[in-house]
Amino acid sequence: MDNCAESATLYFKSGSSDKVYQAQIDAADGGGYVVNVAYGRRGGSLATGTKTKSPVDHAAALRIFHKVLSEKRSKGYTDGDAGTPYLHSESAGRVSGLVPQLLNVIDEAEVGRVVADPLWVMQEKFDGRRLMLRKVGGTVEGINKLGLVINVAAPIAAAAQTIPGDLVLDGEAIGDRFHVFDMLSHDGTELREQPYSARYGALAALLDSAGPSAHLGYVDCWTDAADKADQLAALRTRNAEGAVFKRWDAPYRQGRPSSGGAQLKLKFVATASAVVTTINQQRSVGVSLLDGGGWRSVGNVTVPANQNVPQLGDVVEVRYLYAAQVGGALYQPVLLGVRDDVEPTECVVAQLKFKAS
Repeated sequence: MDNCAESATLYFKSGSSDKVYQAQIDAADGGGYVVNVAYGRRGGSLATGTKTKSPVDHAAALRIFHKVLSEKRSKGYTDGDAGTPYLHSESAGRVSGLVPQLLNVIDEAEVGRVVADPLWVMQEKFDGRRLMLRKVGGTVEGINKLGLVINVAAPIAAAAQTIPGDLVLDGEAIGDRFHVFDMLSHDGTELREQPYSARYGALAALLDSAGPSAHLGYVDCWTDAADKADQLAALRTRNAEGAVFKRWDAPYRQGRPSSGGAQLKLKFVATASAVVTTINQQRSVGVSLLDGGGWRSVGNVTVPANQNVPQLGDVVEVRYLYAAQVGGALYQPVLLGVRDDVEPTECVVAQLKFKAS
């Protein structure tokens, strides 16, 4: 970043945990300095925040910067090479006016039908964070799945600046690469009511004309039934996150339908977003899911030593082998971390993958 005065990246690796923490001193637009941070799983899309509520002088920023690094080192983080810088927006946290189209899960039993149907196309499901990117003039901002403005990795923002015209893109961010699968508007033309085939075609043509980028590109899309079947098998073989199926003739509809819908996801790895409802003594938490009008406990999950214990009411992501048919308890749950882009009302029993009877 041009206005980044100083930065450092720390790493923590223990067992299956591999995390990164970045702190940087940025020059504030109105004078003074702020200390911003980005953190999360290495190679993933990082959460961002700030350690200064308002700009401070450089000496104060340095003290805060070094205090933050000292605290992380005391917890086992070690120094490493510089990581991906993030653009920190003063608008972060405000309502953007945009909400992405969210997908329901498709059952394995239904996969064959959509693979064979020419009206459904298939794409790879990436293991990142949902991100909408809005570019207006020289300003690029990110929007999360809740519709809130968030900070964007600087390389992604820089890549977006090379694309001509104002636009809104929808995709998945992994580290400093943005995998784009939809375009909602471009240069004043609203595209959401157009079928996905038209939106995807316009997206591919635009990004092809802008030239290749290491940090932003559109995802492959398979339309032929045989290609879909072959690619689905290939995704399973390389242990990909999953696949996404979309109606080729459907417009863009924000939010998540109560069931079904024109966009569906197939997850090869079972994960669920759940709400922390109890804090146990032995570094574990109890998690629950909405079942009708009430909360159903689905068991306890151990908090890894390198993670802070979540608070009551936090939404957390849990990986598991399967859920019990009776009661829904999660078998072999693993806590992946806190989710700040998922609402408690989204934590429903319908997410679960149950053990075959």
